[in-house]
Amino acid sequence: MNIVKKTVVLNDGREIEIETGKLAKQADGSVIVKMGKTMLLAAVTCAKEAKPDVDFMPLQVEYKEKYSASGRFPGGFLKREARPSDSEILVSRLVDRALRPLFPDDFHADVFVTINLISADKDIMPDALAGLAASSALAVSDIPFNGPISEVRVARINGQLLINPNFSQMAEADIDIMVAATIDNIMMVEGEMKEVSEDDMLEAIKFAHEEIKKHCRIQIELSEAVGKSVKREYCHEENDEELRAAVEKFCYDKCYSIAKSGAGKHERSEAFDALKEEFLETIPEEEREDKTAMVARYYHSVEKRAMRNMILDEGIRLDGRSSIEIRPIWCEVDYLPAAHGSAIFTRGETQSLTSVTLGTKLDEKQIDDVLVQGSEQFVLHYNFPPFSTGEAKPVRSTGRREIGHGNLALRALKPMVPVGEDNPYAVRVVSDILESNGSSSMATVCAGTLALMDAGVKLKKPVSGIAMGLISESGTGRYAVLSDILGDEDHLGDMDFKVTGTRDGITATQMDIKVDGLSYEVLRKALEQAKQGRLHIMNEMMKCLPEPRPDFKSHVPRIEQVVIPVDTIGAVIGPGGKIIQEIQKVTGTTITITEKENKGFVDVFAIGKEAIDAAMERIKMIAFGPEPGMIYHGKVRSIQPYGAFVEIAPGKDGLLHISEYDWRRLDSLDDILKEGDELDVKLLEVEEKTGKLRLSRRVLIPQPEGYVEQERQERPPRDRNRDDRGRDSRNRDDRGGRGHGGDRRDRGRR
Repeated sequence: MNIVKKTVVLNDGREIEIETGKLAKQADGSVIVKMGKTMLLAAVTCAKEAKPDVDFMPLQVEYKEKYSASGRFPGGFLKREARPSDSEILVSRLVDRALRPLFPDDFHADVFVTINLISADKDIMPDALAGLAASSALAVSDIPFNGPISEVRVARINGQLLINPNFSQMAEADIDIMVAATIDNIMMVEGEMKEVSEDDMLEAIKFAHEEIKKHCRIQIELSEAVGKSVKREYCHEENDEELRAAVEKFCYDKCYSIAKSGAGKHERSEAFDALKEEFLETIPEEEREDKTAMVARYYHSVEKRAMRNMILDEGIRLDGRSSIEIRPIWCEVDYLPAAHGSAIFTRGETQSLTSVTLGTKLDEKQIDDVLVQGSEQFVLHYNFPPFSTGEAKPVRSTGRREIGHGNLALRALKPMVPVGEDNPYAVRVVSDILESNGSSSMATVCAGTLALMDAGVKLKKPVSGIAMGLISESGTGRYAVLSDILGDEDHLGDMDFKVTGTRDGITATQMDIKVDGLSYEVLRKALEQAKQGRLHIMNEMMKCLPEPRPDFKSHVPRIEQVVIPVDTIGAVIGPGGKIIQEIQKVTGTTITITEKENKGFVDVFAIGKEAIDAAMERIKMIAFGPEPGMIYHGKVRSIQPYGAFVEIAPGKDGLLHISEYDWRRLDSLDDILKEGDELDVKLLEVEEKTGKLRLSRRVLIPQPEGYVEQERQERPPRDRNRDDRGRDSRNRDDRGGRGHGGDRRDRGRR
């Protein structure tokens, strides 16, 4: 074995070790990246030749976390890793987006990058090492790649920027971004922030880049040490310079005219397709089939150059806007009458219909990843059906793009959605993209803000988002930063830079750069232009709904929360959950109990307030004990000659004496009550020594004017004494089990 090791020393003294030559030697390149007890195995393989008619980079990146890495069993019936989790897909996308632009434009062979977490330190975040592992595996292979790159996480904690912080440090971070770069250029940025300024974000990116430069130099040394500085030769494209010139001459001016026409997305696309077909008709029929793929490649290049030159030369975009102009916006809230909250946000030809659903703690998303377990109170799902772009194809399962776009919108809104005691609801936002021509994830952020406010969720501040683009010319240094880009401007441009935030700062960002040499001055201009665009969009949104609704809608189930002593949680739940299940069944509520900070937080969820009040009454009775003066809804458990025993809470019975049932005198309750009847009673007294409960129904009903008082005054003394004796006998019956009859016999003997 020819084992080679290199070490990266972080600025705080921690070390990252890169090793090759020991594991997975039949792959084209493989490395182990180790930090503490965390180890990633990255392996890359590449097909010998490109598939016929492939004119793109067929790269596939798979990041997988093994449960055995942290000494855990996977969940589920099979107890083995299955389809990738959302977090694994998101890490795969981070690596893919950094690597893909750096493969040669004419390299079209299948490349597979596999990164496995094989050992996991519970406090080290492995996603920050995945990009370094993938690039190092490419560095020790002969696969053509214009790297190396590395990725790092930058967090600002208590005002200090840190590289690759641990899980335990992240709770206090107000900046959390992943940055990927080569030695010379930033390639990718993604993350979330707590309303930070544009300058703070740029400072974090520069801080990350300085660390990444060290990682790249180590990889160059590693590549030289294993003799892989020279990459394989390949030929994946056939070219015909005469044909290229013919396409240029026939199509350029016409492409320029179509681009400048200001036509809509579909009209413009049809015109470009028609022009390509028109050129193909000029080729002899016997040669046409063989040259179609080549013509498509040359024509795409001409179309791209015509559009870019139009913007740089004349400052005119495909839809006729200037570089800073935002497409027309219209919004509407409460569009879905049965949803808890809803909104439509339309910007140009991009439209999101977003709904909000409020639920209980039982509805929270459960997370059971290798290193992260718990629940998420706020979730956001993004759907992108084919009809949104006019495509005629079936709807498939959720794709990586949908998960990535949904995660960006989630991170944008999450800092502004109240959680915990400020909002007991589980919150689900669903964005369905109904039309798409660029910036659909940013439309989701805007529609999500409006839908949350329509639902009555008390957002801390509204959030808007915008996608920025870039057209640049390396030879002359000319460039144009474009606000609110179209889909074609994203596809044919040099940058896709999404920024979300409140009026006071940035909450999330995602940036992909497709060219070398993007300066920080250009980034600064893009951020400032994005801020102005965000504020314009925010103003349009606020015309529709300026603040959250003062209350939830009538059909929204309500949640009330009570905090109980932690040592009473078991009593509320009961043996095997018997008590809490009975409360839920009787009151028609859903109850959840969470223990934190040495307190019990009980949430009661139901549509009607009466149901919530009934459940709260029972819970408080168990947790705090019966409170004199309170009114309870109870159930008759047994009837005695002197009254009835009424259960006012699970395990809490009190005596409703016959004299406390009504203002008029009664000789028996047998004809009035039966076991199982329910009635409201007021707790008059809790006996200090015995803890016994004395109840009254009489005090809850109107006192007949004159009738009751007169009857009580004229009652013979013997009756009043008997009434008094009934009270005494009740107490003795509680202690010794004797009733009225037993009491009279005792008095006779005396």
